[in-house]
Amino acid sequence: MALRINSEAPNFTAETTQGKLNFHEWIGSGWAILFSHPKDFTPVCTTELGYMAGLKPEFDKRNCKIIGLSVDPVADHQRWSKDIQDAVGHAVTYPMIGDPELKIATAYDMLPEGAGTTSQGRTPADNATVRSVFVIGPDKKIKAMLTYPMSTGRNFDEVLRLLDSCQLTSKHKVATPVNWKQGQDVIIVTAVSDDEAKKTYPAGFKTVKPYLRFVAQPK
Repeated sequence: MALRINSEAPNFTAETTQGKLNFHEWIGSGWAILFSHPKDFTPVCTTELGYMAGLKPEFDKRNCKIIGLSVDPVADHQRWSKDIQDAVGHAVTYPMIGDPELKIATAYDMLPEGAGTTSQGRTPADNATVRSVFVIGPDKKIKAMLTYPMSTGRNFDEVLRLLDSCQLTSKHKVATPVNWKQGQDVIIVTAVSDDEAKKTYPAGFKTVKPYLRFVAQPK
């Protein structure tokens, strides 16, 4: 079944570079980012995993764990981690999942059922759709999904911005406008009446159109 926003993130138990884990138990009561890679020892993904390693403290501040996935075995991940640190300068301190039987990639709708049951002999092109980012909430539901082509490096600063928006809008009846960044004004959702908005935001808000009302980011 295809995954959608608010689908439950498929649970799994898998070997990782930090031992065996149950995904839902590992997430715990916080947030998680699962980001996948079509093959180990590929150039674009090498830059991405290294950048995420450097960005990990920012995710930590937001009570969000990060975890990588590739269809290759964990032993390959461990060797690749050394290359990543050499190339980018950041040690990969988050777990990397091994998915050599393609079970997780298939469960997350990144590969079709007919993709087979082994990563052996597969090329990055065979795994092209295993190039996704999933933002998962404490309720274990998918809050956002992004999928990129193999030739385009992902913008993980944008993933961090997306996480900020998901966390804010999960707590308050607001939405974030185009190019919003942490600390900027947000939009009061249309389900909130003007009377309710006046009670919630006594300092006031700006009405541009009846359906477009801006207010300072709530704390």
